[in-house]
Amino acid sequence: MDLTNIFVVLVTLCLVTIDAIRFHLSPNQKKCLREEIHKDVLVTGDYEVSDAPGQKANLMVTDSKSHILYSKEDAKKGRFAFTTEEYDMFEVCFDTKMVGGGQGSDREISLDMKHGVEARSYEELAKAEKLKPLEVELRRLEDLSKSIVDDFAYMRAREEEMRDTNESTHSRVMYFSLFSMCCLLGLATWQVLYLRRYFKAKKLIE
Repeated sequence: MDLTNIFVVLVTLCLVTIDAIRFHLSPNQKKCLREEIHKDVLVTGDYEVSDAPGQKANLMVTDSKSHILYSKEDAKKGRFAFTTEEYDMFEVCFDTKMVGGGQGSDREISLDMKHGVEARSYEELAKAEKLKPLEVELRRLEDLSKSIVDDFAYMRAREEEMRDTNESTHSRVMYFSLFSMCCLLGLATWQVLYLRRYFKAKKLIE
């Protein structure tokens, strides 16, 4: 690993923060959170829903094709995990329902989602492979650097795709402009010739 990669890893470690999301959800309401995640990435989520008499909270995790990745009825506290098969937009939805009708109080929902290096349990990996603390840290740094490289590669691919789209659009606009100019010149020439024949027919000009 060269100095540039080490610097990028250290900067990323300084910038990475993990914050749980907390929000309140009224009875018979639904709230969804969306996030874009790359291909072959481990995603984990820890959730906790506050107690409320006469209410049930349901949790559902889906992708953009409406495939259900995780579903839990009467969700209170738990954890879900899945690995992405392709780059996609994923949605985590909570909805609350009154069981016996009437009015209920808002419920506080806490959600802590992690993906990639953050979601991996290096403690279990150390136990399984009998790694030393330094080896575990090196493995984590290696995975983090690979994640950064993959992100850069994806950004470069997107940049190339956008550049190709811009060049294609530019070419189409240029050809359309030339075609429009030719049409205007042809129309103007036809109009001049037509008016000239018309005026000659009416003997207004010689």
